[in-house]
Amino acid sequence: MTHDRDIREVSLTVDGRPVRVPAGSTVLEACRTAGAHVPTLCHDPRLKPFGGCRMCIVEIEGMRGYPTSCTTEVCEGQVVTTASTKLTSLRRSIVELLLSDHNVDCLTCEANGACGLQSLAYEFGIEREHYGGEKHREVALDDGPLIARDLSKCIGCSRCIRICHEVQGCDVYGHEGRGFEALPMTPFALPLSESGCEFCGQCVSTCPVGALTDRQSRFAGRPWEVSEVRSICGYCGVGCTVDYRVHRGRIVGANAPVGVGVNNGNLCAKGRYGYGFTQHPDRLTTPLVRRDGELVAVSWDEAIAEVAAGLAKTRDEVGGQAVGGLASAKCTNEENYLFQKLLRAGIGTNNIDHCARL
Repeated sequence: MTHDRDIREVSLTVDGRPVRVPAGSTVLEACRTAGAHVPTLCHDPRLKPFGGCRMCIVEIEGMRGYPTSCTTEVCEGQVVTTASTKLTSLRRSIVELLLSDHNVDCLTCEANGACGLQSLAYEFGIEREHYGGEKHREVALDDGPLIARDLSKCIGCSRCIRICHEVQGCDVYGHEGRGFEALPMTPFALPLSESGCEFCGQCVSTCPVGALTDRQSRFAGRPWEVSEVRSICGYCGVGCTVDYRVHRGRIVGANAPVGVGVNNGNLCAKGRYGYGFTQHPDRLTTPLVRRDGELVAVSWDEAIAEVAAGLAKTRDEVGGQAVGGLASAKCTNEENYLFQKLLRAGIGTNNIDHCARL
């Protein structure tokens, strides 16, 4: 939840288990605090409650119908049931209806093994389509090298629209058409490159199916074949947490874990897609020093000593003002502070600039 909560706690019962959560929490949050499994498709903790998929319906004593737990606020003394024969039947029907208008292209779909709809079909033992009728036959949209769109796999959860509006503030996506024809689309169906898209990949990160995928990761490794290595993004000094997906010794994708780090699952275009340099053949992997006209690989200690000697010689022979320094946005504030202190106090120059200003 994104709204403020007071410090009070509310007591309720979930499947017979007492639980206490902060006032203002949703029933879904209370259920998960209690360890109860409540399936969702349109829910993303980074976004405001939506209640569009209806998968998170529960039974609440004294309340009519089957409210969506993600949009229902907890109350003192609530009695919640998350699993019953009726709830299972309703949720199963929802999944069957979604599958009736879904391109079941699991063999080559990039989301295979990490697809929310596929997982729910497995959970409810759905082996084949139970409803016929018209299906969307949208052609996959080729908008560039980063994001692949296949709206025949869209389930109408609106997560791409909502994250672009609520988190990124770009409003690239919106609903086009009504009813069965409603699909998330750019203004006037423009290509992403002409729509104001920042190619941050936020829409891809929240899509629960294969409607939006990373084009760079296509056919580079199935979800169960890759391992995730947690790291810190090196593109700026914010220090976003990032999980690099590695397959056969190569980075094939990047994600951000929700609820971890300062970025809480969000990345910019550089953080999500700018990993190609790590395995580029021209990348320098060791310090080089020019000796007798040739670049020679040396240790870091040798390289730093060489730089220090060169700076000291220039300062002593010509003066500190002959030296200039260019700081980096990839460093922390503390590192940039030490850098400017080195140049001002150690070298004696105020010729300092920063790459973020250029």
